[in-house]
Amino acid sequence: MNRFLNAFANLFRIEDLRNRLFFTLGLLAVYRLGAHIPTPGINTSVLEDLFKQSAGSVLGIFDLFSGGNFRRLTIFALGIMPYITSSIILQLMTVVFPYLERLQKEGELGRRKITQYTRYLTIALSIIQSSTIATTLQSQALGGQSLVYHPGWGFTLMTILTLTTGSAFIMWLGEQISERGIGNGMSLIIFVGIVVGLPRAIGDLWDKVRTQAWGAFTPIAILGLLALMVAVVAFIVFVEGAQRRIPVQYAKRVVGRRMMGGQSTYLPLRVNSGGVIPPIFASSLLAFPATAAMMLGTRWPFVKSIANTLRWGEPLYTAVYVTLIVVFAFFYVGIVFNPTELADNMRKNGGFIPGIRPGRTTSEYVSLILKRLTFIGAVYLAIVCLLPEWMIAGIHLNHLPWWMGGNWFDHWPQWILNGLGVQFYFGGTSLLIVVGVAMDTVQQLEAQLVMRNYEGFARKGRLRGRR
Repeated sequence: MNRFLNAFANLFRIEDLRNRLFFTLGLLAVYRLGAHIPTPGINTSVLEDLFKQSAGSVLGIFDLFSGGNFRRLTIFALGIMPYITSSIILQLMTVVFPYLERLQKEGELGRRKITQYTRYLTIALSIIQSSTIATTLQSQALGGQSLVYHPGWGFTLMTILTLTTGSAFIMWLGEQISERGIGNGMSLIIFVGIVVGLPRAIGDLWDKVRTQAWGAFTPIAILGLLALMVAVVAFIVFVEGAQRRIPVQYAKRVVGRRMMGGQSTYLPLRVNSGGVIPPIFASSLLAFPATAAMMLGTRWPFVKSIANTLRWGEPLYTAVYVTLIVVFAFFYVGIVFNPTELADNMRKNGGFIPGIRPGRTTSEYVSLILKRLTFIGAVYLAIVCLLPEWMIAGIHLNHLPWWMGGNWFDHWPQWILNGLGVQFYFGGTSLLIVVGVAMDTVQQLEAQLVMRNYEGFARKGRLRGRR
């Protein structure tokens, strides 16, 4: 503990690090200040009720990454989601368009060009999303009350201008934190937006203790819940830092008058190479039926029935969610990791894996290991994402058809079928983001300390983030 406190104190003794920390905290404070400035013309109380009735829709995904701003439709309501979507789209497009692939290999100049395209795409997506939000809000009503005070083109243009400007400003904040702060700016903005809801979760648990929500079982349930939260966080830290190290040997070769190579190293392959991208993609796809039902359910009843079948806790939702996570995990890793290119680069530099022939055999060997690791990582993501959702909504096995044994589950305990009713604020996706960003940030700070000949946070070895 003393080592940790000394390392934390050293962050403020070093002038450069101290300035970077204060600069980062200042920009994050500006971001949170914008969370209290509402978009003009919105009936916020009616909008809050609409969110409560539309749990599990795509609105919830937006609200997660906007730090609760979307629920109140503040000027930062779009949050960082347009930038994340743009980054993912351009990353996937590098496989399709050779021009983008060449830019990616050109070093710093190419990365700046791709960043510029990402900014343009972010603005375009923000305009599309804000116009869709304005149109949807004007067509919605709850209890005879409209969500918009004065509908019309004036409100639509004002909403597009406000939300797009807010999204561009958040993108600028993230880039400034990455360049002049402690780094990892976009992730820190998401991190702050999620963590700000922690007092709400603590207050909810305290209310359950005070009101004895589960009767005599309440103290035991609260202790079990806290223990489970700690265990899940520890499990995420363990898996996010886990690697499969493939030994690599480099042959000796003469370059000019110098002898190069002859060293042993390893190729680190992360267990969860896809990160949080597969759950985000899966959640976004599963949210569309609920969103379509909110917009078209009164006109087409079958859309509403499909959305009810794919709600939180329904068996079909669980099955489709797990399947999508596995599919997107393999899809994303297959795009960002090229075993053939890795094997060619290794052979050009005189490297080889002991016992494996260079070239195609090396590529097949690395690909086989990567597939196994990706499957393990996908199962891990599915477990972490589904566990909090089961605690909140349960798993409705009694809703299965009779020919699948649905009637047999009617006598199961209600806490399994309908959940514990816990407002577990850190859901699966948000929990992965919070723990992962915290690991990366601490690892970056430790690297800055070690680079300046100061002791880091860890007593032995080095802290390892997700990168």
